[in-house]
Amino acid sequence: MAQTIPVVVIGAAGKMGREVVKAVAQAPDMNLVGAIDTTAEHQGKDAGELAGLNEPLEIPITDQSEPMLAFAAQEKQPGVMVDFTHPSSVYDNVRKAIAYGIRPVVGTTGLSPQQIQDLAEFADKASTGCLIIPNFSIGMVLLQQAAVAASQYFEHVEIIELHHNQKADAPSGTAIQTAQMLGEMGKTFNPPTVEETEKLPGARGSKANEGIRIHSVRLPGLIAHQEVIFGAPGQIYTLRHDTSDRACYMPGVLLAIRKVLALKSLVYGLEKIL
Repeated sequence: MAQTIPVVVIGAAGKMGREVVKAVAQAPDMNLVGAIDTTAEHQGKDAGELAGLNEPLEIPITDQSEPMLAFAAQEKQPGVMVDFTHPSSVYDNVRKAIAYGIRPVVGTTGLSPQQIQDLAEFADKASTGCLIIPNFSIGMVLLQQAAVAASQYFEHVEIIELHHNQKADAPSGTAIQTAQMLGEMGKTFNPPTVEETEKLPGARGSKANEGIRIHSVRLPGLIAHQEVIFGAPGQIYTLRHDTSDRACYMPGVLLAIRKVLALKSLVYGLEKIL
């Protein structure tokens, strides 16, 4: 029988973390060995019960990450850390994991370009795979690919991203990545036709690569949504992706856990491993 992949989940008590715990526990080729979360009220609770599984996993929630990473590092099969925490803690979490020889799979967005570069260099030196995935949805990857194709024929484009009001960073990592992909097409978008004046700062959104504007909406009731809107005389072309359940991300998360084991460096974006 093939050995299972040891997995540690950081942010295990959060909404995404619970989905990851559930998915990993149900994957036949994986073994949840640690569930980490700093939320005081969940300390000591069973990760499986908290995730809504029918039976406990006998993996208690703990706020002690280093002992869990050290434990995972002793397993015969290389271990993986899945991180869905907060932008302020993910950088240190990833460095710790790589130091222990654990492969990080990161779903948290909000890392700065310099932080990503630093982590890439750290992963290279350690010859350890690391995946940073702004969005684990395969539907979002398809939207981005369609947007890149459409960008050849349109000079004007804006991005609107909508998320729940507990999301800490804006714009979303997915929207930034989409703008980066469009910005790599070798053209500048939205050539000015009038001298704009913002009566309120930020009314026109944030300006990303090559003149692309990103607008962020935060409301309870939303999960994760993105529109890419292209405009030309007489026509509007809109691409939209809507998330109705966080379970849609789990096939991408499980794929990333399996793929990161073969990597020797940091890779950014789900499309790179599909």
